[in-house]
Amino acid sequence: MLNVLILGGTTYDSIITLPQLPRPESQTIHYAPFHETIGSTGAGKALNLCKLNVPCVLHSIIGDDLYGHQIVEGLQEAGVNFQYDIDPKGTERHVNLMDQDGSRISIFVTQSSSNPPLDMIKLEELIRQCDIVVLNIIAYTKQLISLCQKHNKPIWTDLHDYDGTNSYHEDYINAADYIFMSSDSLDDYSSVMSDLHHKGKKLVVCTHGKKGATCLSEDGVWRESNIVKDYIFKDANGAGDSFFSGFLYGYLSNKSIEECLGLATICAGLSITSEELAYPELSEELLQQEYVKYYGG
Repeated sequence: MLNVLILGGTTYDSIITLPQLPRPESQTIHYAPFHETIGSTGAGKALNLCKLNVPCVLHSIIGDDLYGHQIVEGLQEAGVNFQYDIDPKGTERHVNLMDQDGSRISIFVTQSSSNPPLDMIKLEELIRQCDIVVLNIIAYTKQLISLCQKHNKPIWTDLHDYDGTNSYHEDYINAADYIFMSSDSLDDYSSVMSDLHHKGKKLVVCTHGKKGATCLSEDGVWRESNIVKDYIFKDANGAGDSFFSGFLYGYLSNKSIEECLGLATICAGLSITSEELAYPELSEELLQQEYVKYYGG
């Protein structure tokens, strides 16, 4: 199987679960389930891919602090090959307010540096050795785009809640061959997908939460995918990265686009039954068993 390099995306997060998200007016909430854990899009993808036996390396920036040490320890315990540089601003931290329907408010209480000191020799070697780059939209990774292009690596990126116009995403859009995003901030996601397809993207995938996902392939074919309703919702944190990882696993296993969408849907469905970024019992065997169960052999 091809080697994947994931660039960017580790935080240490506080997750607070509420019956419903806060109202505009002032209020006091006397109790809310709360836990702290590794977060962000790079960690989410790496944890899923590692469980699926996809050879991958995660690079990110962390602080030389308690939270950074917890990220290193947690990823190493999970078997993730984690390479990092030290961010002088410290480890990025988020507070995520989650409701029982899967909606979320993410508060960036600290942010990582846009241009931290990086070991560019090590990073270029990681890029040279990989077969695919997953380029996450973390600011420091912009300076690595030219290295990815220098070594002719296919680039996959996840634009998350892109609104169709935000200039911050343009460098990633221009560099990427394969694009994922959600329709959360898009009034007309199909037009945005069509525009990206006309720009020469090999694949554009847009997720819609409970409404499934839409895929536009290089040959101009549109495909729709519904969710699997049997998975009991507990926590939506990490579902998007699980979807991305399930799709990439299918792609690397030479599956059809329809099969990739099914594997992605199952991976995300399993994710929402757990508080973790990746379903704790996820494995190749489980994913394949679930695929046969819901989509046939």
